[in-house]
Amino acid sequence: MEACATSNHWARELTDQGHEVRLIAPIYVKPFVKRQKNDANDAEAIVEAASRPSMRTVPIKSSEQQARAMLFRTRELLVMQKTQLVNALRAHLAEHGVVVPGGRRTLEPFSRAIEDQTNRLPNLVREISQVYLDQLARVAGCLSDLERRIEEEVRESELAQRLRTIPGVGPITAMAIEAFAPSMEVFRRGRDFSTWLGLVPRQHSSGGKQRLGRTSKMGQRDIRRLLITGAMSAIFWTGRDGDRPGSWLARMLSRKPRMLVAIALANKLARIIWAMMTREEAYRDPVGAVC
Repeated sequence: MEACATSNHWARELTDQGHEVRLIAPIYVKPFVKRQKNDANDAEAIVEAASRPSMRTVPIKSSEQQARAMLFRTRELLVMQKTQLVNALRAHLAEHGVVVPGGRRTLEPFSRAIEDQTNRLPNLVREISQVYLDQLARVAGCLSDLERRIEEEVRESELAQRLRTIPGVGPITAMAIEAFAPSMEVFRRGRDFSTWLGLVPRQHSSGGKQRLGRTSKMGQRDIRRLLITGAMSAIFWTGRDGDRPGSWLARMLSRKPRMLVAIALANKLARIIWAMMTREEAYRDPVGAVC
């Protein structure tokens, strides 16, 4: 047995050579580092952490999973860049007295504001603003291509197609689950999977008394965020279309805040995903189970 903290690529290479590789999260190795950090102390801490019988390890991802993760991360990066460009352009124009309302997904309000000759914008501001618009158009085109590629990947995956039948789970969430989630067989029950995502309360228990706090958020943040977003979407459409009287979601919304209900629904979605993937079954909508 050899213990090492390295990338998935080298972990797969060593596994193919007959070694037993364990990937350990750095946060679990840090408590074993003695005094100052250097290569020798790091190596000693890794070996000490790997020798613990209860130490948790990180599953090795396949090359296909890493490719899907790259597709997902690239889209996330471009979405952030688009948001940064829009906010920066709006702020620069506001400094010159041109206020463009927020919450718009199109660039037409910015184009009209730049082309409007009555707002007395300096020519330099108009030129630089056009640079922003050109860059935004390029980013939007790349985003469209990536989202089209995600749709193609999801259509080719039988598992992703089954996951999309769950209320609140779309193609991007299905892609994230396939890219970042390990094999569901490593979790004994659905609660363990939701715990891995960080969708359970943080514990402050002592002396045999259980004290539960806010959501722990100690887990896979991408899937957790997407499940909460999907749950909020399901709650929004439930409010518009009306829910089945007496359903679980209707009872929760009648006495709890919407955000709390969204996290509870995301927890329920995580357990449904675990059940579907372990039993290889399609989604069945029992009356009052989700929404």
